[in-house]
Amino acid sequence: MSVSAKDRLAPFRADLDAIAAGGRTRRLIGRAGVDFASNDYIGLAGSLRLANAVRRALEEGVPVGAAGSRLLRGNTEWHEGFEDTAARFFGAESALMLGGGYQANVAVLATLPQRGDLLLMDGLSHASTREGARLTRAEVAEFRHNDAGHAAEVIAGWRAKGGKGAVWICVESLYSMDGDRAPLDALAPLADREGFLVVDEAHATGVWGPDGRGLSHALEGRENVVTLHTLGKALGGSGAVLTLPRVLRDVIVNRGRPFIFATAPSPLMAVAATEALAILRDEPERRAALQGLIDLFTAELARRLPHLPPSGSQIAPLIVGAEEPTMRLAARLQSEGLDVRGIRPPTVPPGTCRLRVSLTLNARPADVTRLAEVLEDAWPAS
Repeated sequence: MSVSAKDRLAPFRADLDAIAAGGRTRRLIGRAGVDFASNDYIGLAGSLRLANAVRRALEEGVPVGAAGSRLLRGNTEWHEGFEDTAARFFGAESALMLGGGYQANVAVLATLPQRGDLLLMDGLSHASTREGARLTRAEVAEFRHNDAGHAAEVIAGWRAKGGKGAVWICVESLYSMDGDRAPLDALAPLADREGFLVVDEAHATGVWGPDGRGLSHALEGRENVVTLHTLGKALGGSGAVLTLPRVLRDVIVNRGRPFIFATAPSPLMAVAATEALAILRDEPERRAALQGLIDLFTAELARRLPHLPPSGSQIAPLIVGAEEPTMRLAARLQSEGLDVRGIRPPTVPPGTCRLRVSLTLNARPADVTRLAEVLEDAWPAS
């Protein structure tokens, strides 16, 4: 029987039916309620200063689209200007702008680790890291989440079996679903002995470190450190920038297929990102205000739901456990005008379904207090 004689869409319908049967169908929904779900931590996405920078750029003739890859006429003075600014701001030898954090992680891991190397990932690594690991030429292993001692053990075991190449230790400085921090002080010496450290600062850039330069700022500029800063979270635009030694930048430009064969980011996003870095320097009150919301929510939870441990960051994972009560609680909060999303497998491990509360300057202190009040009233009985 030819394909045309069959229902060629049947396998896809069956797959969607299986997802629906498990209660895990994803749907795109519009924005509604107070923002406790986005990554716009310091409120730059709606910043008038950022909007004015883009408006001026349009008036001055900066094009909306790049019209090609960076290697085929898509490269512009605005991309290069932002990269120079970013390298100075973060303290690195060079920088490379890409279309997004997912693309940047895949580009790094599919390109830089070589055959005979070891790519060693934290057990809670992001999907983009896992996709890069799927494409890498190196061997791949994991270590227990935030356990630098176990990372050393895995490396020692690999060396004992004949591993002779460089080790690429890949972590997130601030984990997107747990809100906790990587033990960079312990991992950096390990990387100095064994190879390289790749740090995804996606949820720390703009919020943590001096002037929002990230939790790994003290490590920037080392010859064995590659850092990813996303531009679409706290920096309010879209895209990503890698900060790294120039030789590694040049390798990605020459060998990195996710970079070579992708249309360049909009030049307007390079303008916006340049302005965002200036805002980080000029407006420290944004980070101070966010810290105030973190402190307030931490205190409210300690008073109302003391069994929920604080994360110490703007990302507060409120773990319920099972899927059904998690999603029911999320729906209750949304019905109260509080945009909090439920997170379940495969994004998080089974049995750890949670509400991911994201604190941003799009919420007021009164909103944070009200969120805590509704949580106290609606939290599932144990």
